[in-house]
Amino acid sequence: MPDGSLSLPARLCLLAWDTTRNELTGEPHLHHLVRAGALTELAQRELLVDDDGIATPADMDSRTGDAVLDGLLELVRESRPHHWRGWVPLHARVTLDAVREQLAAEGYLRAEKRRVLALFPTVEYALERVAAADALRERARQVLEGPVPAAEVSDRDAALVTLAAAAELRTLVPREERGLHKDRLAELAERSGAAGPAMRKVGEELRAALTSAAAPAGA
Repeated sequence: MPDGSLSLPARLCLLAWDTTRNELTGEPHLHHLVRAGALTELAQRELLVDDDGIATPADMDSRTGDAVLDGLLELVRESRPHHWRGWVPLHARVTLDAVREQLAAEGYLRAEKRRVLALFPTVEYALERVAAADALRERARQVLEGPVPAAEVSDRDAALVTLAAAAELRTLVPREERGLHKDRLAELAERSGAAGPAMRKVGEELRAALTSAAAPAGA
């Protein structure tokens, strides 16, 4: 998939940009999606392992070299144990902020400093590399629709598509298409957990957390 050097949470954040409207979609729950992506990548790299449903560091010293992933790994190490679902919302905006800063540093986003009510400084982000976001979305749509068999899709690409779909990210799955790709998404979910039963269980927990977060209140 394009921009393969980007981490899974960074690609999910980039995928959320609607380039036709030049706006970010899914903002109420984007921090959940980005956090789920970071947890998934750490699990796929076997730096976080499943211990009876608990997200557990494999050791106390490993690093990925990615500031976002290493920041989350350090947070998990320093915190009391939590189930995978529990880590999706917990301090999730910290991960989203770190991803945006990373994408801005690498030229994908442009950081714009502003003041709220002319008093409080804040940073807003605008998409800088539109072509990269378009290419990422196009490739994600190809993964979602086929024709490449799910077994030939990388586990990272399968995770990106299934997490985005679980969060109902409309840049990938427009509202009118929801429910049309159930069989394909089930195949991709299996592929995203190709490392074994433990990884499949982790994926199920994280997707369930995203689906719950995206559901309307009272649903």
